[in-house]
Amino acid sequence: MGARVGEVILEARGLVHRYPGGDGDTLRGLDLRVTAGRRLALLGANGAGKTTLLLHLNGTLRPREGTVLLDGRPGRHDPAGLAAWRQTVGLVLQEPDDQLFAASVAEDVSFGPLNLGLPEDEVARRVSETLEALRITPLGPRPPHLLSHGQRKRAAIAGILAMRPRVLVLDEPTAGLDHLGKAHLLSTLSRLGEAGATIVFSTHDVDLAHAWADEAALFAEGRVLGQGPATEILADVALLQSARLGTPAVVALRRAGVSVPDGARSVEEWVGNRPNRHPSSGH
Repeated sequence: MGARVGEVILEARGLVHRYPGGDGDTLRGLDLRVTAGRRLALLGANGAGKTTLLLHLNGTLRPREGTVLLDGRPGRHDPAGLAAWRQTVGLVLQEPDDQLFAASVAEDVSFGPLNLGLPEDEVARRVSETLEALRITPLGPRPPHLLSHGQRKRAAIAGILAMRPRVLVLDEPTAGLDHLGKAHLLSTLSRLGEAGATIVFSTHDVDLAHAWADEAALFAEGRVLGQGPATEILADVALLQSARLGTPAVVALRRAGVSVPDGARSVEEWVGNRPNRHPSSGH
């Protein structure tokens, strides 16, 4: 039976990993908890080990030491174990072109369900439902290489969602997107979260994490320096500096003495909720 909302669904314990030919460990005794039904942001500078961790969370990489637990049990790297693991944890790579390979978006989305051995009518139903959920049904017959970067991102997510994973893991999901593309993608991910999906995403964007994540984990040199509620972790300036990260703008404003309501998680939210002032007020 899977974890209920609020329970730990996925956990890394003491992960150590070194790439062949590397001059040191990329992960160094790393611990992380993923709570069911929550949005977890993984933050760190380039080279901190975020992508390497994500590849462990879905079984792509095997740790030199340590283990990854699914629902409290160690993940298995044999073929049957990996198949079950990938159905639980779906990974969306940073570059959608690394995942999209079929002649059309619909064919690409159908690849995973077909590999599960599902009947054709079930595959067709999943493809239709997934494209609709991501609001890309009109893109179904189109070749991926003719899509915009943002459309390809959503198509790549659709290919993973059709497998019905309980945990969706995304590597830098907003990288390369303009403001509108980022807004569309976050709206899509928000709907998935509201439907019960657990979302884990890596980013170096502290403002995004503060505004959108429930929890945050800060990385540096292959370790997690701290994990907890996003608004608490991302208000700890010393911890952010240890992870070579800046301070979220809304936190910086509060520290500068600006009266920003405690409930505002982004500058945009604060500005959007401020009452309009009369032009003659002098402010």
